[in-house]
Amino acid sequence: MAKRRTSLPVCLLSVLAAAVLTAATPAPVTAAPAAATAQTAAVATTGFRFVDITGAGGVVLKANVIAPSAAGRYPAIVFPASWGLNDLEYIAQAKAFAGRGYVVVSYTPRGWWASGGEIDTAGPKDMADLSAVIDWTIANTAADPARIGAGGISYGAGISLLGSAFDRRIRAVVAMSGWTDLVYSLYGDQTRHQQSAGLLQLAAALLGNAGPDLTGKLDDFNANRNVAQIMEWAGVRSAATYLNAINASRPAVLIANSWGDSIFPPNQLADFYGRLAGPKRLELRPGDHAIAELTGVAGLPNDVWTSASRWFDQYLAGVATGIDQEPGVLVKPHNAATESYSAWSSFSGSPRRYGLGQIRWWDGTGLLGGNPSPGWSKTLPGDLNTTADGGVVLLTNGAAALTGILPQIWLPSVDRLRAGVWASDRPSTAARIRGIPRVHLNLTGTAAQGTVVVYLYDLDSLGNAKLITHAPATWLGTATGSRSLDFSLSATAYDVPAGHSLTLVVDTTDPLYYDANTLGSTATVAGGSYVDVPLR
Repeated sequence: MAKRRTSLPVCLLSVLAAAVLTAATPAPVTAAPAAATAQTAAVATTGFRFVDITGAGGVVLKANVIAPSAAGRYPAIVFPASWGLNDLEYIAQAKAFAGRGYVVVSYTPRGWWASGGEIDTAGPKDMADLSAVIDWTIANTAADPARIGAGGISYGAGISLLGSAFDRRIRAVVAMSGWTDLVYSLYGDQTRHQQSAGLLQLAAALLGNAGPDLTGKLDDFNANRNVAQIMEWAGVRSAATYLNAINASRPAVLIANSWGDSIFPPNQLADFYGRLAGPKRLELRPGDHAIAELTGVAGLPNDVWTSASRWFDQYLAGVATGIDQEPGVLVKPHNAATESYSAWSSFSGSPRRYGLGQIRWWDGTGLLGGNPSPGWSKTLPGDLNTTADGGVVLLTNGAAALTGILPQIWLPSVDRLRAGVWASDRPSTAARIRGIPRVHLNLTGTAAQGTVVVYLYDLDSLGNAKLITHAPATWLGTATGSRSLDFSLSATAYDVPAGHSLTLVVDTTDPLYYDANTLGSTATVAGGSYVDVPLR
């Protein structure tokens, strides 16, 4: 049966989008500066035209194009569709851009829906396809060859950013909920991300032609085999691999992501952004993958798409929006007003060390704070979960972004026989966390391989604990014994209210991730362990 192109795809992401759009009221949108409206009044457009574009190797890519109807040359934007979606994804935004004087071409990447070929996962064939779409756009529309941009959400973001390393005609990029390091996205701190990879695999099976390459890599990932080959494959599909080429071309790059992105966690963006040489901007907001920009896909007011419009206007249309004069890092903390910084280093707070202390016998909790103390240990079973976890991919942090309420547990429900819990004193002033918390754990009596998961909570006086950030870490050794783990929690911006306790929970399993623990194994957290929390 032929794949239809006449409706939005029915996959997990679009089902979530529909639920969000029907059940939630869009959050207020911060007004852009007056200069952002300097673009000319709406112009007449051609309406949408559906076309076939020949990609690399003769593969047919399904696409649509809309443009101003008056004669002349116009800046052009190419939008590759997201993973599991098709070229209808950007209909609302394409119409808006065309009405402001842009040629807009949206296309379905190879292997998805009615486009030919097999899914290449932003590989070399996808790069060649993007260039072929640009070729077609220049040859068949009123696009100005000197003013070409590329952008998109998720898969479209990754293809666009990667494409700027291979096609110097791309002068501006808007990457929303994308990745810069696919190896980190799959194997952060040597821990396989189970739910996110499973969601991508399900979408490919339902809506695409995965082919033997992607199918084989995902099967190997799930079976935890041929890891070196998967990492090499993922490295080829990472913009960080080609940073020198991107810098040589110097496109203007806007990166927008969410603190709680469970598919492409935000830590990978900080170093990449810092090393970009051309015009650049980084924006981080509450939410999960593709949630922050979701209402904009439906044509509703949206902060991320407002920034995208200003970015393309500034660097493609030649409109002075003022965005080039603003600080390069914009963050929306979970529970504070939007903040701007000149650089990531300016955003990041000064690290304050919170030592883990001995567990008290009467409540199963240790002190978090002060210098790391020696002479204690806490043994954790390696195969038992607790009520502390990171939630469900897309849903948990997505709901938190829309409601403003972070994932929450009742801390007394955390089984102290299965987890270590450390809580700080309750200061009289708020603690403004800004940046990437870093954890150092001394482990004794461990198996050769294993996993721990660390959660940082905001604990109120009633025992309610809001999840600020978390991360897993896995060690893959060859011998049992003692070892130290140093790893980072996911970047965040959160104000711990005065009178609340900063609380750390360490356990060994979380449904979001595959773990390396074996049945009956244990891991013992020992004295000298600590967490460095960046505070402003």
